[in-house]
Amino acid sequence: MKRNDPSPRFSPVGESGLLLEFGESLDTVINTRVLNLDIWLEKSILKGVQTWVPGYISLLVLYDPLVVDLVEVKCWLEERMQNYPETEIQTPKSVEIPVRYGGEEGPDLAYVAEFHNIPPSEVIRRHMSKVYRVGMMGFTPGFAYLVGLDSSLATPRLATPRTIIPAGSIGIAGGQTGVYPLASPGGWQLIGRTDCTLFDPHHEPHFLLSPGDEVRFVAIDESWEG
Repeated sequence: MKRNDPSPRFSPVGESGLLLEFGESLDTVINTRVLNLDIWLEKSILKGVQTWVPGYISLLVLYDPLVVDLVEVKCWLEERMQNYPETEIQTPKSVEIPVRYGGEEGPDLAYVAEFHNIPPSEVIRRHMSKVYRVGMMGFTPGFAYLVGLDSSLATPRLATPRTIIPAGSIGIAGGQTGVYPLASPGGWQLIGRTDCTLFDPHHEPHFLLSPGDEVRFVAIDESWEG
């Protein structure tokens, strides 16, 4: 880590957690630092540290307070951050996800288009035009929060979440996009659906996507061009 990089904020979480916050808002540079640290910590694990969970701009470290205390964990983290790389230390995997946009598969596509005063085909074009980065995992197994949505497509969540959303549904919520790996409740605006399996507990690897991966969406057919 460069000397001029701002130090993360350390905050105790209960009696067995320590949260590192690297910033206040979503930033791909900060996200890279978080994901690099996630990998870097594996090279020298402190006894008593049980696990750590990376977020967009934070890292939560969980430890056994009967084995190691908060001060020791903080010192270990500070030592590890003295020289860990800032640039990608793991080659990102590139994943292409085929999508059926609109219709029953994307019931909110028309609303997103109307919200931004553009035709549905333009929503699709802009959604496909970006290379997304998996910023973090969460919500349900295999759910990847994708960074890189065109800012002109940022759309509020549904006022009332749906009780069930089909697996493979692709949605927009605020400035994020993502794919529901399992049928579940949710409040994202649904614009399409894929047949890709994002989570399979019976086969390795269980998850199609991992933090740092790059994702492209591609329409299954060209009928959306009208």
